[in-house]
Amino acid sequence: MKIFEYSKIKPTMFDNEEMKSVAGRVIIGKNDGAKNFCMRIFEIAPGGFTRKHTHEWEHEMFVHAGKGEFLGNGKWNSAKAGDAVFVPMNEEHQIRNTGEDLLVVICLVPSNAPEL
Repeated sequence: MKIFEYSKIKPTMFDNEEMKSVAGRVIIGKNDGAKNFCMRIFEIAPGGFTRKHTHEWEHEMFVHAGKGEFLGNGKWNSAKAGDAVFVPMNEEHQIRNTGEDLLVVICLVPSNAPEL
């Protein structure tokens, strides 16, 4: 077993035309011996967003803090702290922070997906 404070893991920062003001961390992954899933945490600053994309695996996400919108089924859907989000495989999706506070999203992907 391993218990640790996630904020001590150095984030990968994304800030360009495709992704604005996003910090991503692999919390549990291959380096921890996880064979089935990868757990990531994304912190998106107010006004920030992830890139719009699709891929051949599903996402399970949990909004830990803040509020924002998730693109899915071709439309923007509001989500706030405490909400769970499921994105099926091959569905175009994106996240944007529409609030005034940090949007913190926990994201699970299968082990065959890129960790970050």
